[in-house]
Amino acid sequence: MFGQLSVMMFVRLGALLMLGLLAGCARGLPPVDHGPVLTLSSEPDSFVMDQRRMQLDPESAYSAFQLLDTGRDAFTVRAALIEAASHRIDAQYYIWNDDASGRYLAGRLVAAADRGVQVRLLLDDINVAGKESLFAVMEAHPNIAIRIFNPSPSRSGVGRWLSFITDFDRINRRMHNKTFVVDGQVGIAGGRNIGDEYFDEDPQLNFRDRDVMVLGPLAAGMTDNFEAYWHNRWAYPLGQLYKLPESAKALDNLSRLSRQTTEPQAFKAALPQSRGSAEQLLETWFATMVQADGELVFDPPPEDPEAPANAPRATARALYGLIESARSDVLIESAYLILAETQLEGLDNLNNETLSVTAFTNSLATNDLVPNHSGYARWRRDMLEQGITLHELRPDAPACKRWITNHEACDQGMVSLHSKAVVFDRETLFIGSFNVNLRSIYLNGETALIIRSPQLARTVAEDIDDALKPENSWRVVLGSDGRIAWKSGDQEWHREPEVGFWRRAASRMLSWLPIEKYL
Repeated sequence: MFGQLSVMMFVRLGALLMLGLLAGCARGLPPVDHGPVLTLSSEPDSFVMDQRRMQLDPESAYSAFQLLDTGRDAFTVRAALIEAASHRIDAQYYIWNDDASGRYLAGRLVAAADRGVQVRLLLDDINVAGKESLFAVMEAHPNIAIRIFNPSPSRSGVGRWLSFITDFDRINRRMHNKTFVVDGQVGIAGGRNIGDEYFDEDPQLNFRDRDVMVLGPLAAGMTDNFEAYWHNRWAYPLGQLYKLPESAKALDNLSRLSRQTTEPQAFKAALPQSRGSAEQLLETWFATMVQADGELVFDPPPEDPEAPANAPRATARALYGLIESARSDVLIESAYLILAETQLEGLDNLNNETLSVTAFTNSLATNDLVPNHSGYARWRRDMLEQGITLHELRPDAPACKRWITNHEACDQGMVSLHSKAVVFDRETLFIGSFNVNLRSIYLNGETALIIRSPQLARTVAEDIDDALKPENSWRVVLGSDGRIAWKSGDQEWHREPEVGFWRRAASRMLSWLPIEKYL
C-alpha cells in the first residue's frame, strides 16, 4: 500500500513539475521595447484630404458619417479606400481570414505599398494561427509592417492550447477593436472582421453586421486608438513570432499575391478596378454622408494584462452613461448578449420607471458560438424578470435578403447576427465592436462611436424594429407558469426552436457553468 502511494505521489509530483516547466515556457515572451514613439506629422494633401475640405466646414468640430449596412458595401468601400490611399493605411482587426476576400484586400494593400503607401496591420493573436503564411508574405514588403497583439509564446500544437490554461488571465485580454484608417482623414469602425462571411461572399453562413465610415476629426481618434495598441509592449512584430521566407521567395510570393488581385474575380461585389473608379465611387459615398456631433471611445491596452479585470472599461463606462441619461427607450442590437447581476442592478437603480429596454440578439439556431449562447441563456430569465424585452433572430428570417445582398446564401445557408449597436431615445447611436456582454465590459479592448444624430439613430432603430417583427424574430417571454416561451404570431414554443437535441443539450450544460465573463 505504501509503495503504491509513493508511486502515485511521485507521478503527481512529476506531472506538477512538468506543468510548472511548461507554464514557465508559456510565460517566456518578454514585453517588447519599441523605442521612442514618433509623433505623426500632419498628413499632406491627398484625395481624402480634398474630400474633407469639400464636405466639411473647417470651423466645425463635426465629422461626417455613413452607415455601411451590407457586407457588399463594406467590402467595396474598403477596397476603394485602399485604391485611393496616398500616404498611409492603418488597419486593426480581431480576425483577418485567409480566404478569397481576405487575400484580395491583402493583395491590394501590397499594391498600395508598391506605390509608396505605408501600411501597418495590427492583428489580435487569438485567430492568427493557420493564417500566418498570408501575413508572412505581406511582411516581406519594405512598406508593410505587421504586429500581433498579446500572442501566445507557443505558436502551434499542444503548447498553444496549454498557454490558455497556464496564462489564463493574460490570454483572455483580447484586442477586439476594429478600425481601418486611410491617410488619417477617413476611417471605418464597427463590428466587421475581414472575411467572406462578413462581406456577403460566403455561400453558407453570412453575418448581418454594421460599420460606420467616418470623414473628418474622428478619424484622428481612430488613429489614436491604433497607435495605443501599435506601440504597446505586448504588440510583437511578426518576425519575432514566425520564421519569415527568404528574400527571393518572399519577393516571388509578394508579386503573386498582388498579381492575383488583378485577375478576374468571382466576387458578388463589383470592386473598383482602378484609382479613378475608386475615387469616383467614394465621391458618391462622401456626398451623402451625414454631418453630426460625435465622439470616439476606445479601451487602451492594459498596462498589466495579468491584473484582475474587475472594473468596467472605458467603452462600457460610456455606454453606462448613455443609459443613465436615456429618457424613454433603449434599443439594443448585440450578437452576444449577457447582462448579469451587476448590470441588472444598475438598471434597477436608474429610478426611471418609464424607460423601456428592448434587446435583439441571436437565437441558439443562429448563434455561431454555442458557448456564447449558453452564457446568455444562463441570465435570460433574470433579464426577462428585470423587464427587458428580448427578441431572438429566426434562421428563416425574410429580412436576410435585405441584410445580405447574396440572396442565394439566404436560401441555401443561414444568417447570423454579428452587429453591435445601441440606440437611445432614437436620437443617439452607440456603434462599434462592443457586444453588450461581460467580455466586452471587463476584458476586451473595444472601439465605439457615439453619434448624436437623430437621422442615423432613427435609421438604425427602424432597421431593428423590422428585425423584431414576428417573421424575423421570436419574442422570448415568461409564461404564467413561470416557463420561458418563444412566440411568433400565434405560434409558441417551450424549448429553443429550430435546433436539435444535442445543440440544446450542449447549451444547457454549458449554461450551468459560471463562465459567462469569458464568452
